[in-house]
Parts: sequence; structure tokens; C-alpha cells
Amino acid sequence: MDRLLNGDSPTHGPDRARADTGVMRGSNQSGMRAHNERLVLSLIRQLGPMAKAEIARRSGLSAQTVSVIMRALEEDGLLAKGDPVRGKVGQPSVPMHLNPEGAFFLGLKIGRRNEELVLTDFVGQVKARLQRTHAYPRPDDTLRFAVESITTVTAGLTAAQRSRIAGLGVAMPFEMWNWARLIGVDPVDMASWQDREIKTELAAQVPYPVYLQNDASCACGAELVFGAQDSPRDFLYFFVGYFIGGGLVLNGALYNGRSGNAGALGSMPVPGGAGPLQLIDVASLSGLEKLLEARGHPTQELWRDPELWSVDPAPLAVWLDGAAKGIAHAIAASASLIDFETVLIDGWIPASLRQRLVEATTSALARINLAGITPPEVRPGTVGPSARSLGAACLPLSERFLVDGQAFLKQG
Repeated sequence: MDRLLNGDSPTHGPDRARADTGVMRGSNQSGMRAHNERLVLSLIRQLGPMAKAEIARRSGLSAQTVSVIMRALEEDGLLAKGDPVRGKVGQPSVPMHLNPEGAFFLGLKIGRRNEELVLTDFVGQVKARLQRTHAYPRPDDTLRFAVESITTVTAGLTAAQRSRIAGLGVAMPFEMWNWARLIGVDPVDMASWQDREIKTELAAQVPYPVYLQNDASCACGAELVFGAQDSPRDFLYFFVGYFIGGGLVLNGALYNGRSGNAGALGSMPVPGGAGPLQLIDVASLSGLEKLLEARGHPTQELWRDPELWSVDPAPLAVWLDGAAKGIAHAIAASASLIDFETVLIDGWIPASLRQRLVEATTSALARINLAGITPPEVRPGTVGPSARSLGAACLPLSERFLVDGQAFLKQG
């Protein structure tokens, strides 16, 4: 098994820097090979297939260093050759691309109404997915679902493919027990989460390294790693789940802040009718669930495949209007502090509803007094409903295959 799959840690050199232009720089010093391999993989992941000369130009590494790295990564099965590109003179250049079979990752999302486990390849393609719904999560049930699902989704892999599974990432709300009343559950039923170490218990039952991060941060990380390549360097990210959350991306990296709680967008105060409100109160799917329940509609389908939703349009319109206004106010408040150019909105919602939410938020933002603020562009996210589980799968990917400046998520 290659060095990176075995978890070699990069050595950090004094001349590694990230310029304002976004160009990542490497080092030609001895002892830097692990870092430089990650640098090459990160560049190709970010910018697409490239020839050796282009990688040398963008990274600042010598042509000889790049040649050695590319040969090693190809031998390890992490990179593969593309078709030669012939120019006017000289030998044709051969672009190198990520080999989808180079590594595999498992991602587990533990949610308040459902759980999902995905198996992805090296380029983020979902090879298998399993879901289950519940009234509320229970630690023992979650462990059972995770272990059984991993056995199921890996059964179809060859022995060689299974040897390339680099780890299991877990995305879940932190301090799950504190959310009991907000999800309509007796706190006694959620209290067991306070005494459980899910990461440690999973690590004892699966043969892979286990990583853990907040679910909203994971969703934002999925947008960074697996999202569209034209994503801006700075953006605010919203993910509409049972509770809305999100993240703040600065200079191409997720900003966690001093305590790791930066980008807690659900806690943003927003205007409301009776008394102070937070964004979580007006823009979460829990609100849509309550509106449907008040009309006697079943709500179980909200937590299955969003593209199969069949929701009463009247309460949906009420929810959409309130959610858009709340998100618009959160954008205005955030933009007064940080001059980001773009807002991305994604969620456990159908693509058509996501587009409607983007349009309604844009309209609501235009009605807010933004004097002195340059309004950002509001766009749909590009990953979709499974962003949290895909972000969980990004945790081992980031830990093992991305340079530190692009290790978007820090393990918990």
C-alpha cells in the first residue's frame, strides 16, 4: 500500500505559502516529499488534469521534482495518464488526472431524523449509499446501522479496492443531547449521547481510521472538495437540514474560528413577529415539518429522498417565504463584516426547491437596506442533499491526501 494511504504526515517547510493569487507553492528541500505529493494531488483536484510542466509552473517545484512525484503517484495508483495533447512543436504533453480507483472513503451522516452512509471513490463519485429514518437517533442503533451498512457497501468491492479504503468520516451535530426538546423528544431519550464516544466506539468495530466533524461543517467541506471547480475563494454557505447550518470559507479554506464554532449561521438573530428569533427558527426543515403536521399531513417523506417529495404547496410556500427572508437577513448581517462575493445555498431539499429558495432569497435581499454593503451573489450549492455524508467522506480524504492549507476540515 502506498505511503499516503498508510497515513504519512506531511512535513511543513518554511517556504510553503499560499499567495493571494491562490497559487499553491511547494518546496524542493529534502524531506518534503509527502507534502509535495499532497500538493500535486490538491492542484489536480482543484484545477483538473494537468501536464508536468503546468504543475511545475503552478507549484513552484522544479521539473525534476515534479517528474519524480508524478511517477511515484502513478505507481501508487493515485494518478493516471490522459490522452497526449499535441502542440505545434516538440513532444506532446500528457495530462495526468486523479485515478478514481486510487482510494475509497466512507462517510456516515448522523441526523436528527435520518442517517446515511456513502462509499465514494477518489474523485467523489458515490459508489454505494444506504439510508434509514428514525424518530430520533439512538447511539446503539447508529452503531449497528454503521457497521452493517459498511459491510453491505464494501461487499461489492474487490480485495484490492477494499485495501484502498482510507477511512470513515462521521458528520453529526455536536452535543446531540442538547437538541432533544427542539426536535420534540424527551431529553431523557437523548441523554445517552452525552456519555458515548461514537468515534471511539466505531473505531473499535471497523478496520479503518475514524474521523468526526460537525455536520454543517462537513456539508461545507463537501462543497469545497467535491463541488464545482469555479467556486469562489470566499463564500458564505448555508445548508438547509432539519436545522439550518453552514460555514464560512475564506481564501479557499473553511474558517472554524478560535473555538471551532465560526459559521454557526443557525444561531444568527433575525427579525421576526413575536419576540427575538434565530435563523434556525425560520429556515429549518423542522419548521416545514410542523406546518405539515398542523394540516394533518404525514412528514416521513421529508427525511427520505428529497427528489421524491410530494408536499402540499400551500405550507411549502409559507415556509419558503419565511426561510428566504431569514437567510437574506443573515446574509446582510454577515456581509457587513466580511466582504465575500458569493453565497451558496444547499440542503436536504429537491433541486427545484433549492432554486426557488435561491431566487426568493435574492429577492428578499434586494428589499433590505444594504447601504454601505456590496450585496453578494446568491447561488445554489452544487453537491446536493448528500453534502453532509459526502463531507464526512472528505474527512479521511483531507487528512491523507490534501496539503495542510487545503485540509478543509479538522478532525474532532
